Amino acid sequence: MNPTLTTLMAHRSIRQFTDQPLTATEVDTLITAAQHAPTSTFSQQYSIISVTDPKKLAVLSDITGHHWLKRAGHYFIMVADQYRNQQLVPATATTQANLHSLDKLLAAIFDATIATEAMVTAGESMGLGSTIMGSILNDAQRVIDLLDLPPLTFPILGLAMGHPAEQPEQKPRLPQSLMHFTDGYQRLAANDPTLMAYDHLITDYYHQRGSHQRDETFTHHIISEMNRDPQNRATILTALQHQGFLTH
Repeated sequence: MNPTLTTLMAHRSIRQFTDQPLTATEVDTLITAAQHAPTSTFSQQYSIISVTDPKKLAVLSDITGHHWLKRAGHYFIMVADQYRNQQLVPATATTQANLHSLDKLLAAIFDATIATEAMVTAGESMGLGSTIMGSILNDAQRVIDLLDLPPLTFPILGLAMGHPAEQPEQKPRLPQSLMHFTDGYQRLAANDPTLMAYDHLITDYYHQRGSHQRDETFTHHIISEMNRDPQNRATILTALQHQGFLTH
């Protein structure tokens, strides 16, 4: 395999970091990698915020419930951004309304997400580790206020990066037959033998890994996720509309 495939297929999330911060050069390199990721219609509909203020990092750790993020070498917030494009369109243009649409919101989300993955891969090629954190959406409005985000922007993901202080076991992924189909969607039966074999594989993984061992199958994991109380994210739509999205 070539080095790019080796990097991609060796991925694991890192949550324990050394106390070595990222250098300005490393941060610049990661941002440059993000900028070279694909972007919808070349509109570059995202922005990146480096959060360095310890007080703001403490607030983010409270929102996410992951206090280890304060010990990462660097913390980024990936922002879906149509505000910048709004500034480029004459205020009298009727097409400004398009920036509030679901289409433009999704495009900005796609751009921010693809840029995030580019940073993760670039970081791993540099010997860094990271965790992508959707948990910033536990209180999206609080993040918006914390970072003074203007209208037509929205925080999508947090990204903790740094020098790894751990090398966790890699979680086995779904068999390709359960997620890659040809010419149409293949329905899944609950007693599918491939799924049952994957459940056993996940159970063995959790039994044998070095920390946080437990009894769990993939099926049980998904059921547990569905049973989570969604109340802490029930205000996402309200926060999106407050930012000017989905209002036209």
